[in-house]
Amino acid sequence: MKPLPVMVGFGGINPAGRLSFNHAYRRLVVDNLSSGKQARTFASLAQLMGLPDRNAEQEDTRNYILNHTLIRKIELWDVDAVLWQSAAQLKPPLTFVLPKKQLPDPLPSGWQVDAINDQEVRVSGDEALRVLLPELRSSRVTSAGQLPTGFEPGKLYASRNHPRGLQITVYGASDAIRSTGFNVQQLKDLVEPDQIAVYSGSAMGQLDAEAYGGLLQNPMTGRRPTSKQTALGLPEMPGDFVNAYVLGSVGETAGIIGACATFLYNVKRGIDDIRSGSKRIVVVGNAEAPVLPHIIEGYRVMGALAEDEELMALDNSNEADNRRACRPFSSNAGFTVAESSTWLVLMDDELAVQSGAQILGSVADVFVNADGYKKSISGPGIGNYLTVAKAMATARAILGEQGLRNGTYMQAHGTGTPQNRVTESHIFNELAKTFVIPQWLVGAVKCYVGHSMAPAGGDQLSTVLGAWQDGVVPGITTIDHIAEDVHHSHLQLPMQHVEIDPQAMPGAFVNSKGFGGNNATGLFLSPFKTLEMLRKRWGADAMQRHQADNEAVAAAAQAYDAKADSGEILPIYQFGEGVLDGEDLTLNPDELGVPGFANPVNLALDNPYGDMN
Repeated sequence: MKPLPVMVGFGGINPAGRLSFNHAYRRLVVDNLSSGKQARTFASLAQLMGLPDRNAEQEDTRNYILNHTLIRKIELWDVDAVLWQSAAQLKPPLTFVLPKKQLPDPLPSGWQVDAINDQEVRVSGDEALRVLLPELRSSRVTSAGQLPTGFEPGKLYASRNHPRGLQITVYGASDAIRSTGFNVQQLKDLVEPDQIAVYSGSAMGQLDAEAYGGLLQNPMTGRRPTSKQTALGLPEMPGDFVNAYVLGSVGETAGIIGACATFLYNVKRGIDDIRSGSKRIVVVGNAEAPVLPHIIEGYRVMGALAEDEELMALDNSNEADNRRACRPFSSNAGFTVAESSTWLVLMDDELAVQSGAQILGSVADVFVNADGYKKSISGPGIGNYLTVAKAMATARAILGEQGLRNGTYMQAHGTGTPQNRVTESHIFNELAKTFVIPQWLVGAVKCYVGHSMAPAGGDQLSTVLGAWQDGVVPGITTIDHIAEDVHHSHLQLPMQHVEIDPQAMPGAFVNSKGFGGNNATGLFLSPFKTLEMLRKRWGADAMQRHQADNEAVAAAAQAYDAKADSGEILPIYQFGEGVLDGEDLTLNPDELGVPGFANPVNLALDNPYGDMN
């Protein structure tokens, strides 16, 4: 029997708030919560948003919080004053004054330079001169999923001009690791150093001025590229930051990129390693911060984003409804860019039971398939039919026919584009028919938080974990009808929140589709189903010991949760601490000792090709 990959920690930050302990999820369904959970949700967001002096019980504070979370009008930069450089040609004759130190070298052809004084020269030219003129334009897209207003991740640690994507990496990974109830050292002491892995990346890399944006733009705007921009823009850098500054891991690492399916791609790598027995603890996650003028303009000219004019036309209005910019499976105009950092901590089931880890659920499997030949690189294909079908077949094998039909639901990719509403609904509808599911419940969390590219699957998973705790599946509340071309004879596409019995919903699917034919579907099992499976494997006595050991772990996790938003606990960031070199290692033929780890690396390895020798 293969080890079961158990989810023991989950955290991060997205436009709904902090992901650990379901705070972000509860922002989505806050109206359906008890008064106590509502109060805790608003208190968490108030602290996160830098509103400690405002009473989170007051209506004006709550309205401020509601209006400055989720998808909304862009606040990170001025949408009415986006700086552009417009190309122009100045015709001769030309005369202008220039600081001497700004003269190009060599001088352009046809320039005559005369000194005015020690600092300035007069330039005369008899040839046309191409120049770039600054211009302020209004963005045609003003909606985005942004982190809660007032949350400044770079101020929580010595960020040293890190790109925003890496700032939220440090925050999000720290949140997920601490949500386990173990500190970093305790996690490292549980296993051998090379039995830990970190799989992470960003689909687009870091593209703001501190990274690739500055690297590529600086030479054209009169500034120099920097060494930091060169390194910090790399797509795998979120994982590198977790290894180097958060976890201090010397285990395996990789940044697997699959466009908008990246989160599930990395989850698949993690569970494959756990099931093979080569890894016992895996941290999986992604971070993306693409709410930038040039990225939004690039997707806009592709025709992928919901422009303000199109939103106004949908509503027959003179004002764009930013809050409802993303409308999955309804009349819509495009997706909405978002920023997010989502992280998952996995253990094999034996380690989870022995250590008293929290059981948030488990990952039954993740399936990945390409599209085959395509008409266009961005167009959908058949790969997602394969991934969804195999995930459903796995659910049938684990849960039985009735378990699949009555005990599962789907968190859709649900981008809010006209193409997605047709293609993804057809996949779900046809496979619901095939597996004889009369009304398959489908959610689409991007209607709240937008499309964060690489971490998008983690945003979807956060709602799955939340629904297993609070019994509410977020509805697609930004829509008021299902579009005529959506296939839904066997689907339930709710426009209001749906209450469920978590114990009667043992399985949930997360679906992701990405540019280039990157398709992934994951099957996740509830904490109730996971505990049932663990009891069958390990027996009642082992699970009683687990429950006893879990008391201290859960108490530590709850203590972190209580302090996480208050500023008392800062992100984990160990810069320059505990740095090792070869002289620090303990070497012998059978094991390798690494300072900071309780257990050595085993070097007494078997020949993996023994039968062939």
